[in-house]
Amino acid sequence: MTTEQLLQSLRFDGRAFINGQRVTAKTGQVFDSISPVDGRILTQVSRCAEADVDVAVASARAAFDDKRWSGLAPAVRKRVMTRFADLLLAHGDELALTETLDMGKPVQYARAVDVNAAANCVRWYGEAIDKLYGEIAPTASTALALITREPVGVVGVIVPWNYPMIMASWKIAPALAAGNSVVLKPSEKSPLTALRMAELAMEAGVPAGVFNVVPGFGAEAGAPLASHMDVDCIAFTGSTHVGKQIHVMAGQSNLKRAWTELGGKSPNIVFADCPDLDRAVASAVGSIFFNQGESCNAPSRLLVQGSIMDVFLEKALALVPHYAPANPLLQDTVMGALVDHTQMATVLGYINTGKAQGAKLLAGGEQALSETGGCYVQPTIFAGVTNDMTIAREEIFGPVLSVLSFEDAAQAVQIANQTVYGLQAGVWTADINTAHSVARALRAGTVHVNQYDEDDITVPFGGYKQSGVGRDKSLHAIDKYTETKTTWIRIDNVL
Repeated sequence: MTTEQLLQSLRFDGRAFINGQRVTAKTGQVFDSISPVDGRILTQVSRCAEADVDVAVASARAAFDDKRWSGLAPAVRKRVMTRFADLLLAHGDELALTETLDMGKPVQYARAVDVNAAANCVRWYGEAIDKLYGEIAPTASTALALITREPVGVVGVIVPWNYPMIMASWKIAPALAAGNSVVLKPSEKSPLTALRMAELAMEAGVPAGVFNVVPGFGAEAGAPLASHMDVDCIAFTGSTHVGKQIHVMAGQSNLKRAWTELGGKSPNIVFADCPDLDRAVASAVGSIFFNQGESCNAPSRLLVQGSIMDVFLEKALALVPHYAPANPLLQDTVMGALVDHTQMATVLGYINTGKAQGAKLLAGGEQALSETGGCYVQPTIFAGVTNDMTIAREEIFGPVLSVLSFEDAAQAVQIANQTVYGLQAGVWTADINTAHSVARALRAGTVHVNQYDEDDITVPFGGYKQSGVGRDKSLHAIDKYTETKTTWIRIDNVL
């Protein structure tokens, strides 16, 4: 089926998914899901609020307490999650097109990256279920101390709009693998794939009540979920501002575990001895413009050693036309639309601030394709940026690259670390000593060397400082959704 044929056949259901059924919000209220591609209304979505969250949490609690999921043998849960992954791939074209229409990313990447990454994540954690062992502590012979993992219970998940399927899978997959029940609140800006994923999970065999989805706005659905007294853990990805509120709500309610993956202003450091300058340029430009710059780990601060600044910028500017925004439904589009008009206005506001504060605009800086009714911004590059400028300090979440200059490694590290964030960083150098010493000095959860954004489900993802608490991906994520129990058994010597 062609994209156009699939587009004509798609019918979106915006109702919530609670206890295995599609349901309307208790109030009957809805909101429009508007495509940033061209402004069309895709469907109306249930505007869930506290009463709906209460029902979803009660459903999740009942499912957890009667052990319809957590009580299954690990091998059985593994088979269900494997089927879930298979169904994500089988419905990949539908999910990719839905993602593109809902939040604006190019459909080729929605299919090749987002769908595949979500399915791989679900499959990987499914495969891990029956490979996690407990421990026996090295006690004296008079005791047997067993150390076991138990699911934490009901997990609340709140995810952003930029990678709806991937961000959801990073949290629901390890939470489900560990035996928990889940209540997911997707962003109101891109809720449709999350709702479809819940249906596919149930089709795969996840019991009713184990995976619930409550679409709605943050203050109306997200806050009640984070504050709920019967939610044992809240996992959030989004802005640092909201993340701080999540921690307060968690603490003021039942002291639930709160795991937050937050913002970033990642530095990408290119030394004069970079072993492949063309690759560094392509990576720097491609990484900031990928997903329209709507990535928390985007290398939005490019630090270039002064002696190669001119040649680097010349090469970078030559690549900008390749990223001209276009209709994301076309297979050859590499940069699509921002998620909505509000985000577009925010990005354009930052661009105006950069110009006003003295940064030199080298490319872009304007809205694009305004005649479409969509939300497009030109790929934008600023040079002459200093770390005290707003565009170097604050997360823009758009296709805006700020280029800063440095003279030596010490200055590069100083500039790189001069931020409240610490999510990711990059280092480009041919000197192994420089690579290791700078990587160790950078306060970031991931440091890329001579590449940027290469990734795998086997490595943890998360940040230092105000980039959040805890790690997604890898086996480390299981720790967030389990309790560690010690069972101490006294042994009286009878021999």
